[in-house]
Amino acid sequence: MTEPAVEPLALPAIHASHAGTWLRDANGETRGCSKGEAVMAAADTPLLLLNAPLVANRLGYPDLSGLDLLELFAFVRPARFCVPTPKGLAEALDLAVPGSDDAVPLLLQRAAARLLEICASGDWAEREGAWSSLQSLTRLRWPWAQVLAPHIKKPERAEKWLFSRLPEWEEAPERTQPQQVALDELAIEGKLERLTGEGAEKREGQRLFARGAGGVFAPRAQDRRPHILLAQAGTGIGKTLGYLAPASLWAERSGGTVWVSTYTKNLQRQLRKESSRAWPDRRADGSRPVVVRKGRENYLCLLNLEDALQGGFAGRPAILAQLVARWAAYSQDGDMIGGDLPGWLGTLFRKRGIAALTDQRGECVYAGCPHYRKCFIERSARASAQADLVIANHALVMVNAARGRDHAQRPTRIVFDEGHHVFDAADSTFSAALTGQESIELRRWIVGPERGNRGRRRGLAARLADVASYDDAGGEAVEAAVAAAQDLPSEGWLGRLAEGAPLGPVEALLAQVRATTYARDESGQEAGYGIETETASLPGELVEAAGMAAQALAAIRTPLMKLAGRLEAIIVDAPDWLDGQGRARIEGARHSLAWRIDLLAAWEALLSRLGGPADPDFVDWLAVDRNDAREFDVGLHRHWVDPMKPFARTVLEPAHGVMLTSATLTDRGEDGPDWPHAVARSGAAHLEIAPRTSQSDSPFDYANRAEVLIVTDIRRGDIAGLAGAYARLIEASDGGVLGLFTAIRRMRAVHGRIADRLARAGLPLYAQHVDPIDTGTLTDIFRDDPRASLLGTDALRDGVDVPGRSLRCVVMESVPWPRPTILHRARRAAAADEPGGAKGHDDRIIRARLAQAFGRLIRTREDAGHFVVLSSAFPSRFLSAFPDGTPVLRLTLAEALQRVAQGVHAVPGGETAKESKESA
Repeated sequence: MTEPAVEPLALPAIHASHAGTWLRDANGETRGCSKGEAVMAAADTPLLLLNAPLVANRLGYPDLSGLDLLELFAFVRPARFCVPTPKGLAEALDLAVPGSDDAVPLLLQRAAARLLEICASGDWAEREGAWSSLQSLTRLRWPWAQVLAPHIKKPERAEKWLFSRLPEWEEAPERTQPQQVALDELAIEGKLERLTGEGAEKREGQRLFARGAGGVFAPRAQDRRPHILLAQAGTGIGKTLGYLAPASLWAERSGGTVWVSTYTKNLQRQLRKESSRAWPDRRADGSRPVVVRKGRENYLCLLNLEDALQGGFAGRPAILAQLVARWAAYSQDGDMIGGDLPGWLGTLFRKRGIAALTDQRGECVYAGCPHYRKCFIERSARASAQADLVIANHALVMVNAARGRDHAQRPTRIVFDEGHHVFDAADSTFSAALTGQESIELRRWIVGPERGNRGRRRGLAARLADVASYDDAGGEAVEAAVAAAQDLPSEGWLGRLAEGAPLGPVEALLAQVRATTYARDESGQEAGYGIETETASLPGELVEAAGMAAQALAAIRTPLMKLAGRLEAIIVDAPDWLDGQGRARIEGARHSLAWRIDLLAAWEALLSRLGGPADPDFVDWLAVDRNDAREFDVGLHRHWVDPMKPFARTVLEPAHGVMLTSATLTDRGEDGPDWPHAVARSGAAHLEIAPRTSQSDSPFDYANRAEVLIVTDIRRGDIAGLAGAYARLIEASDGGVLGLFTAIRRMRAVHGRIADRLARAGLPLYAQHVDPIDTGTLTDIFRDDPRASLLGTDALRDGVDVPGRSLRCVVMESVPWPRPTILHRARRAAAADEPGGAKGHDDRIIRARLAQAFGRLIRTREDAGHFVVLSSAFPSRFLSAFPDGTPVLRLTLAEALQRVAQGVHAVPGGETAKESKESA
């Protein structure tokens, strides 16, 4: 491409990679330099740089600051994304991509000049609000403010404040109950043809899949007996359009809403894109037929933002608040986590500023908020009530079913895509944890801010002040709850536990939990990971402390229940002053109270079992959560042995039709797909329903497009050998490697040994938990650069979709054995009487992880690559995890390097996944 002429900005620039460091003077000379020289230069004068935390990490200078191009981009182009690399920035600004590291400083100068040009141009799309925002940023001494000032003219008319500019949502009548319609297969096939488009390849597997999915939308024959379909569809079947075809047809004919639930944000984005084939962006009345719905903690809270802008934040977080305000004015939906807010913005400011601007603690005051009519969360909830398709995640669907505010909005036709994760999502949703962090959040919700803390946490008394003044009994209940909540942990509780000086009955319980857990620990405190112990044979002091804590929790729950009753009475017999907004606020408070009352009841139930006989439905344990040997939480945990019991009762029973689909819904055992186990993991068995099942195999040619290489000469525990293997495999593949680890420490050790070596060869290496970049952005960087490689853990095994050459080799450090936790041990024991027994339970977990990891490799028909496992003893029974016909070779590292360098080709005489049973 021809680069537009851009005169570099006359400011010094710095670039640091694992290959070295380069400085460019304001007058235009670029030179390599040492880290020490770069640090001294940065301390003397503000330097242009890209991603300050990453540069600081590579220079070993955590206090580095300067003129970060990403901050400038966020100001000039709010709600737009760029990959936060030199290449990504260049492409976003139509500049030439630098060919080497030493050319990056010049790019930074040109990129800064280009962004300033945009500000001065007459067609700057995001001009509105920029001047006012810049005045605030100038007062906050934002490094870019003085540079920007000459390029942004003061507008002739005063700019509206953000909260005046945002549109208000409008109330809409409740949607009528959907009509009962049955979909015929010809109509479904016709709809599928229209969605795939004229001339599109006709896929028989997709057609059969769509026809099967249509049965989920048939009228229900019996109460609490939903239609349930388990549909396994291999990669490449086209399952998204396969279920959107009947879903869109049913929504059109019935006037109802279909919920599609995913586990990863990546699939949500894909679904939003694919749904545009079936629905327009807007209906004739301006409403949206497709809505992405997430939990409250994903969206910007306007009240939190207002507090931050008005002094609630100071220093760097205050600058972040201004940049978020710029974004909010242009955001499509206010989604801060996976929406149109760049994922890298929050990481530039190190502290948890983004989280502080969302409703993390369920403290929403609903109609009591001055921004209620403009709230992104309320807009999303109302839009979803009128939508034909709601794209959500597993956790939200389950929470909404369990304690949604509006029963009419609870999903009744649900497609769980990535259905193999439904069990894990239910496990998390229906669990209970009485920990220090959880209980201190409850205290804040009830009591409000203490000791001059910043923020809007008003507490119950402030939220319901007018109710308390009108209703004496309600006011007394609030006072009693606030008084009782003083027994919950407060600021500094972790320090007091470590010093043996707990305050109050709940802290006393946590102190006993901590002492007992450490006393029984056999892992070694130097391990740095969390430690846990079962609740059997507990010391008398802990059981006694649990009884005292349970009394304290009951003392909080009782006035909260009384308050809930008083609020209900006010709604039933409304006073004259209670208008529509007040009624909505009280309804919101009732919902929040019900949530906390249920939480306290779950905690009391957990404590009541301590010292007594174990409940066979549950697994209880004590834990100290640590990160790099630093404690961050202490508490008691309870999980269902089978979380599909509450899932079946809460989600499946009220539904009319539910579909679970995935490429790995069943375990691919040595005897073929294990459908009985898949049915058990769906929850259908708890309703005594025999779900329909279907299987559509992938059309991909795995025999000629993929190879599984099992490397047999890397010793377990040999970090140097492991690091060397990763480095040589990345070199042989010329990048494009996704490295998967089961332990963060080993991943960090490998990264530290090989990153510099690879960078000198022009092969960038990124890693979770090493680079100060969020996982989603790391994936974007990896996808954008075919020579980059990425190391990570479980989140990358399931959440990465990188088609094409950017991912051509997956390397697993070892067999992904399950961690021997107390919860795993209990479920393993529960599986002892099932086919395959406890060993079969572990094998299913391992094969599922291998199948998911292998699934990252081949995403389209054109993809090809190697799947490498560095394991000297890989059991043959796990080979059935890979698609039938996939060639499998056991070989040395040297031989594997040769094959990776040559690319995929036919394997003479090797094992295949289908032959694994015979070779076992």
